[in-house]
Amino acid sequence: MQPFKFHSFQEFFDAISPKERVLVDLLRSTILESIPNCKEKLSYNVPYFYKNRNICFIWPASIPWGNVPLDGVSLGFCYGNLLEDAEDYLDKGKRKQVYMKTFFEPTDITIETVMTLLKEAAEIDNLWK
Repeated sequence: MQPFKFHSFQEFFDAISPKERVLVDLLRSTILESIPNCKEKLSYNVPYFYKNRNICFIWPASIPWGNVPLDGVSLGFCYGNLLEDAEDYLDKGKRKQVYMKTFFEPTDITIETVMTLLKEAAEIDNLWK
């Protein structure tokens, strides 16, 4: 399934395209700002952010087994099914739990909406203390 395993974030960053790196950096900084004291790890060769449980992840198209559209970077919410998402911002697809949003340009990212969803996801995570 996964032909290789990254042993560090540097290996991950070296494997993605420069365009994806811009999107990953923007999403990563937004996550770290929105969810204080969250931890970051590589799972499935992509960055996951967690406290009590996995909260969200960033999946660039360069990591092929995520089925992200070419040149896109997805922000996934591990318990997206529990988010209010009143604006129907997230793509639910046929998934029951994990909901995502794929971005192709930095201007695609509505920071305020993403931060609202991240903060709500962190509140849900706090229930699992």
